[in-house]
Amino acid sequence: MTVVHEDAPDKYSVVENVPTKKSARTMALDLKMHTLYLPSADLIPPAAGQKRPSVKPGTMELLIVSK
Repeated sequence: MTVVHEDAPDKYSVVENVPTKKSARTMALDLKMHTLYLPSADLIPPAAGQKRPSVKPGTMELLIVSK
């Protein structure tokens, strides 16, 4: 995940890159606490005929990113 700062309405700068899990693509932001919440889980490769991987049961976790 790349953290970006808006320096001006048309200028941005990269603050840092934060490693996350591959499956952590959706996030929620707590603006008051400056905290991100990213649900993730381990993935099982797609079975024959499927396009997307499945979630491995019992591996759901919540990644919390704050500074």
